Formats: sequence, structure tokens, C-alpha cells
Amino acid sequence: MNRIYAGTLRNEHVGQKIVLAGWVQKQRDFGELVFVDLRDRSGICQVVADQKLTADAAVIAAAKELRTEFVVRVEGEVVHRLEERRNPKMPTGDVEVVASKIEILNRADTPPFMIEDETDAAEELRLKYRYLDLRRAPLTRNLMLRHKVIFAVRDYMNRNGFLEIETPILTKSTPEGARDYLVPSRVHRGTFYALPQSPQIFKQLLMVSGLERYFQIARCFRDEDLRRDRQPEFTQVDVEASFIDEEFIYGLIEGLFAEIFPVAGIAVKTPFPRMRWQEAMDRFGIDRPDTRFGMELVDITTAAKNTTFEPFRAAATVRAIVVPGGASLSRKRIDEIVEEAKKLGASGLVWIKFDAQKGSSIKKFLDDAAFDSLRAALGAKENDMALIVAGKQTTVWDVLGQLRLRIAKEQGMIPENRWDFLWVTDFPLFEWDEESQRYFARHHPFTSPALDDLGKLESDPGATMARAYDVVLNGLELGGGSIRINRTEVQSRMFKALGINEEEAKDRFGFLLEAFRYGAPPHGGIALGVDRMVMLMSGSESLRDVIAFPKTARAQDLMSDAPSGVDVKQLHELGIALEREG
Repeated sequence: MNRIYAGTLRNEHVGQKIVLAGWVQKQRDFGELVFVDLRDRSGICQVVADQKLTADAAVIAAAKELRTEFVVRVEGEVVHRLEERRNPKMPTGDVEVVASKIEILNRADTPPFMIEDETDAAEELRLKYRYLDLRRAPLTRNLMLRHKVIFAVRDYMNRNGFLEIETPILTKSTPEGARDYLVPSRVHRGTFYALPQSPQIFKQLLMVSGLERYFQIARCFRDEDLRRDRQPEFTQVDVEASFIDEEFIYGLIEGLFAEIFPVAGIAVKTPFPRMRWQEAMDRFGIDRPDTRFGMELVDITTAAKNTTFEPFRAAATVRAIVVPGGASLSRKRIDEIVEEAKKLGASGLVWIKFDAQKGSSIKKFLDDAAFDSLRAALGAKENDMALIVAGKQTTVWDVLGQLRLRIAKEQGMIPENRWDFLWVTDFPLFEWDEESQRYFARHHPFTSPALDDLGKLESDPGATMARAYDVVLNGLELGGGSIRINRTEVQSRMFKALGINEEEAKDRFGFLLEAFRYGAPPHGGIALGVDRMVMLMSGSESLRDVIAFPKTARAQDLMSDAPSGVDVKQLHELGIALEREG
């Protein structure tokens, strides 16, 4: 007899003698007739132990003994269900298995929560018993989808001439951006490896090595604060190729997405639209815009400065979003939005309702002419409401960009089952940090400046553009990449612009700079977040729903109780002493 997966049984299997193995979802005892719902990773089917159909009393006895989550092996024949027993809600609802043998492989304690598709069990409890949570069909489906996606990625990259090459997990700490996870060396006491934030340097060295096209399903690690779309360890599709330009990457990734997203039933239309970084910020206040809905930012600086409201007149820029039908929002909700804006960094938020009352938080500063001028600048319609922020451009972008998303979700403005892919291009090479009073690389320090902007590296770094690009879907960044620097002198100038002196550059990146001296080809690449892509494909709310054993928002594994203390002897071998708190 053949082993069959429970959830795959259909009418075409009727008459076959099969073997099932899995867990008991439910048992229903009616005396001479016992029904068992048997579950494996494919789904659930019904097993029947019927005293009238078997002379083996052991079958009925075993069926009566079964309890939830017992592990069992069943032999039997697939039959059509009686009409009154058909279950159209189950994929296997037209058939059942009449058991000729039931073997209890293992008994089970009552689980701490029910293993059902929908559960109200707290996430912390489910993470503590993750191996039980993974038995639930939604999470099982997510991991099966993840497998199919990664399998499709490997197939596509292989067909396009890419070699899958593993890069080191234990590597050198090169802190720039997020914190490294450090690993102490026992052999070389007082020194440390770092877990890679990405395989960036190694994949560039593979290009210097002449391998031309590389990819990897890479594990990466970042010691940073977590949120819904962040984990301390994550997986990315890492790609690098030689003798290419931006157009090659755009075509490669669009072709990849056109193959992997249909695995989840999502059609992909290519080519993707492209939007320059400056346009994205001006229109949406964010460099990963959600283009599924409008409510875009409007620059009303000129019209605002014609009012008598001094904060408008003194501001570097004044921008707004217009909420369709927003005049119906209650004063309580508007006050909450004002407080949200302040928490996001705004000094205040002005609101104007375009209805018969012409209500506004600055009504005394608006005569009819000023009101009409602002309405015209905003393009507002009757019963709309404007939310206006004035101040520094970066603050105005950030506040309105986030309010736009929050209000759109609250008002149901975002269409479901719509997939808006987008390339964001032409990023600034640097961003200025007020606290440290220095420039940081907006992507990473190996990104090539735009060819026409090489001369600005020293004279005007803030105006230097990058050969960088991000691919975005529905307001989430799926991946980012760039054409890389491949000349030693340009890389050295880049380090200098970042405040990294020659000695520090040699210490941290000397092996890369030396490699460039031996003929580095022009090259570039991209890294795509596997966890994030599968999260979107599966319709999950959190990355934790698509990772087998994720961490909590506090970077803890509740199941294995990690991180945890270690034996003093281990610390001594590593030459580490713990500092006492307090």
C-alpha cells in the first residue's frame, strides 16, 4: 500500500488501499462507529472505524483510544462519503478512509492551545511552543510557499547563468549602519568575528575573481531594534553580476518576480514603473511609496506664505495632504491626528475643513481670499479636509508621509488584491546626520556615484547622486542595490567623504582595496528580502508568520530561551569577563 498525504485525497483515489500517517485533529465516538480527523502537512481527511465493516476488534479499540494530537498510522481503503456525511467545506470532503488497521505511534499530552487554523492564543504562548504552532495550517502553508519561492528563485537564477556560491558566516566587523553581532575567538583571545549584515564585500570579491554572475540564499544578521518587518536574522536573495548596468538589474529582477509571485497566485505586469527618489519624496514623503491610492503631498508654500499665519511665513516649506471626505472627521479624531503629528516630529499640524462651516485650527488667520487661495493650491473638493505641516523639508516629508499611510488604512482607502511594483532610482549618495555632524552612505559605502557627479565627492557631497535603486511593492521595500565602485582611487575618495581616514580604511577594508588593484570589472547587484516577500505573498501580518523559528520584538527565542547565560568556564576560555551592573 502507498503512503498518501491526507489533504490530497480526492474522488480519483476511491477504491485504493492506502497508508496515512499524521496527527489526530479530532475524534468522535458513536459506539460502533468512530470518526477521526487525521492531519498532516497537506491538510485533513476523515478516517472511519466502523464495527460493521471490520472483523478486527483492535481497529475499533484503537480508534476509541485516540485523543487530540496522538500520532497515528492508518491503513485503509478510500471510499465515497455517504451523501449526509459529505463536507463541501473540506477539500477532502467527498471521500473518507475506512480503516483496516490503526497503529498508535505516540501518545500526546493536551497541548497548551488548540491546533486550529484560527486561534486566540497569545503570540508569546505560540512562540514558546512554536513546534505546535507550526502544525496549524496557515503557518504550514506559509513555509510551503516559502519553499516554493526559494526553489523557483534557484531555478530562475540558474537558467540565467548565475552560480550559487556560499560566503562566510564568520567574518570581519566593519561597522557602518546597523550594529554587528560579534563572536569572540577562543583561539585568538581578545579578537572577534562578526556575523555578516550582508555578503556585500565577498560578493564583490567574487566579481574580482572573474566568476561574473553570483547569487546566494544568504543568512544575514543585524543587531537593531525590531518591528513588524524586521528580524535580527533574516534571509535574502543576494545577487551580483559583472559587466552590467542598471538596466540589466531591472530586467533580471522583473523577470524573477514574474516567475515567483505567480506561485502565490499574484500576477506581475512588467516592466515596472520607475520614479526618481526626489519625486517619491515630494509626492509621497517616503522613498518606498505606496502608489495604490492617492492623497499625495501637495506643496503649498507660496499660497501659505500669503496668509498672516506666522509659522507658515517663516517655514522653509509648507506641504499638505487632502483627506477625501475628511470634513466628516470628529474633532476628537482630528485632535488625535494632531498629537500623532507631534510625536512624529512636527511642531504642530494645521487642519482646514472645506465645508459650509470652513472650520480650521487657524481660522482667525484666514480671510476668504486666503481660504480660497489655499483651497485652489490644494485642489480640495467640497467636504475634503487638509492636514498641513510647515517646517524643515525632511520633517515635513516624514510626518505627512506617515500620516498619509495611517489615515488611508483607517479610512479604507487602500484597495485589496492590488500589487503595485515600483523602481525608485537616482538616490542621493549621502545623507547628513545632524547629531554626529557628518555624512553617512544612504545605501552603503561601496555604491558608485553617478558618473557625472564624481567631481562633487569632495566639493559638494550632499548634491552627489548615486547609481542606486530600490524595488518597492505596496509601500514596502523588497530589495535594494546599486552599481558598485570598482576603482581603488574612487573607493578611497568615498571613504574620505564619509570621514574614514586612510589608516582606518586600510584596517577595515584593506583587502577589498587591494583586490581592486588587480583588475576589478564594473559590477553591480541587489539584495531581496525573502522574509518580506513571502510575508506579502501570503498575506501575513508579520515576518514571524513566515519564519520557522523567529525571534520576538525583543530579539528573544521564547522556545529555546535564547539569548541565555553561559558557563563561567566558557567565558574564561574566551578571555571575557562580564561587567556587573550597578
